[in-house]
Formats: sequence, C-alpha cells, structure tokens
Amino acid sequence: MADGVREYLQYLVVERGLAANTVESYRRDLRRYADHLAARGKTRLGDVRTADVAAFLAALREGDEDHQPLAVSSAGRAVVAVRGLHAFALAQGMCAGDPAHEVTPPAPPKRLPKAISVGAVERLLEAAGSTQDPDPRVLRDRALLEFLYGTGARISEAVGLDRRDLDLSADPAVLLSGKGGKQRFVPVGSYATRALEAYLVRGRPALAAGARRPGNAVFLNARGGRLTRQGAWGVLGEAANRCGQEGVSPHTLRHSFATHLLDGGADIRVVQELLGHASVTTTQVYTLVTVDKLREVYAAAHPRASAN
Repeated sequence: MADGVREYLQYLVVERGLAANTVESYRRDLRRYADHLAARGKTRLGDVRTADVAAFLAALREGDEDHQPLAVSSAGRAVVAVRGLHAFALAQGMCAGDPAHEVTPPAPPKRLPKAISVGAVERLLEAAGSTQDPDPRVLRDRALLEFLYGTGARISEAVGLDRRDLDLSADPAVLLSGKGGKQRFVPVGSYATRALEAYLVRGRPALAAGARRPGNAVFLNARGGRLTRQGAWGVLGEAANRCGQEGVSPHTLRHSFATHLLDGGADIRVVQELLGHASVTTTQVYTLVTVDKLREVYAAAHPRASAN
C-alpha cells in the first residue's frame, strides 16, 4: 500500500504537474485511507474490495473519535484521490482490478437559484435610470435590465440579440437563441416593451452614430459596437450598487423571472419553454424556491390550517 501511494503521488507531481498544495491534500487523504484499510486488515492494494472503499467514504462523512465529519466537498476530494490511486495501480499492473470504480464522490447539495422579491427587482430597475433620461446609455441600461427580467433571457442571449429578432408590434415577442443553438419565442412584457422602444428610438441611434460600421445588435456599447457580456455585467453591477443590493447577477433576474411566474400560478411546463430548458426536471428546482409561497397560500386558504 505504501509503495503504491508513493508512486501515485510521484506520478501526480511528475506526469500530471499538480500543484504542491493539491498533492499534499491527496497525501493526507491517502494516509487516512491507508489507516482505514489497515484497521480492516487490508495492507495491499490487491486485497481492497469495493465495500472497503464505500466504508471509507461513509467514515469520512460520519467522522470518528479522531476525525470530525467531513463536508461533502472535502469527502469528495478524498474519494477522488482514492479513485485515482486505484486507477493508477490497475494501469501499472499493481493489482488485477479497480475496487473504487463503482464508488462515486458524494454529490454536493443542490443550490437553490437565487431570486429576489418583486419589490427588490423594481428598485433595481429604477436604479438603472428613467426611460425619460436623455442619456442614451441610461436608456440602454434600463432597457437591458427590463429585457432580462421581462423575458428571462440569459445574458449571452441578450447581448447576442439582433434587431431582426425583436418584434415590438401589437404582439411583442423576441426570438432567443439559447444553448446548443436552440431557438424559442418569448413574449415581451409591457414594461420591457416601453423601455426598449424608448431606447431604440432615442438611445440606440445616438450610440450607433459613434460606430464606423453600425451592426445589427440591439444593445450597443458607448462606441456603437455590440455590448459584451462584461459590459452587461457592469450595467447590472452599477444599478445594484446604487440601490444597495449585493450578490445580484444577470442570472438573478432570470431566476426571479421564473420564480415570480410560478408564484403567479404559471404552469411549470410553460416556464420550461420560456426558459429554454430541455427538460422540465431542470425547471423543477424553481418549485423549491416557492415552498414558502405555498405555505402562505395553504395557511390562508385551508379551513383546517389554523388553530384559530
């Protein structure tokens, strides 16, 4: 076991070029693994079975007299080190099989999408500026944020939008090109429509005047070129700073779009189509965000929900 671990760590340094801190972390993990196996009477790599590896993972998560329970990320790193060791030993002919192949690192807890309240969204949009402002960049900024929240578009879809894809006639809609080149039509709400009209009529022409060869992009930068993802991030960041909101990203508006639709009673499959998710399973994570809303409705509506 000790020889196998030593050769594996040398391989990580020489062949893989891993950072010294990473290798040292692997060394500690594998030392604990070797101690775990020794306590089970296993001192050779060839003697290890899948049950031994699975028991090691369980011990990492549960802890013992000498070790605190490890977080999912730390336990996952240790399992990766163990899987790497056994795969290396098999490739080098040190053993006949790989007992760690079937033991996967623990999955990290599913992070709920970050959404903000309707009031918080309204304050953020107001902080971007007024649709009556004469500054073309202010008109652009308000239109961009209204568009992100009003359509649930990804930031890449917004900055990649061309004028031909946007129809603000009697039935406003936008053609968005999402992941994998998949396209979808999404309605554009009245607030976003008004902000876009103000920008397209009074803001975009002024920005386009500074370009040598004006393109077809809807959202332009100060030089008349297509607004970049970084530029759009900057627009949102400035608005968030002005209204005192921290941790807001373009995806926050997308998450809020979905959450507020579900809170308003929208069918999850409709929200799936609006977001451009290939599977409704992806959209279902938003239903977890609205549990508090469900509790409120239940408490207010069910005749046996309250003791009063």
